[in-house]
Amino acid sequence: MIAGLIVCATLTVADGDTVKCDGQNMRLMGKGVPFVSGIDTPEIGSHARCIKERKLALIAKGRLKELLAEKGLRVMFSGTVDKTQAHRPLVNVYRTNGEEIGKKLLGEGFARTWAPGQRNDWCD
Repeated sequence: MIAGLIVCATLTVADGDTVKCDGQNMRLMGKGVPFVSGIDTPEIGSHARCIKERKLALIAKGRLKELLAEKGLRVMFSGTVDKTQAHRPLVNVYRTNGEEIGKKLLGEGFARTWAPGQRNDWCD
C-alpha cells in the first residue's frame, strides 16, 4: 500500500481513536509510528472494563467529533493497516493549522500513548 492523502466525502467518528471515511473505519495514529507507537482512547460500550471507562470513552468520542467538524481537514494514510481483524488503515488527520488531531487529543488528556503489548487502564 502507498502512503498518501485520502479524500473523504464524509468523515465521522466511530470512537475516540477511530474515524470513518465514507463508512470505512480508520485508526488514528497521533503522529505515531505504525506498530511502534500511537494513541489509545477508552473503549466504548461492552468493550469497556468499567463504568468510568465507558464515560471517558463518550467524552473522548465527543471531543473528536468536535474536532472533525472543522472544514479543510486532511487525512493522511500511513501506508499500512492495523493488525486487528478489521485491518483498519492507520491514519493521521490534520487540521488546517497543521495540528494533528490524535496528538491534540493526547495533549488535552482525551487519549494516552500506545505501544505494542500495552493496555491502558482507564478504570484506575
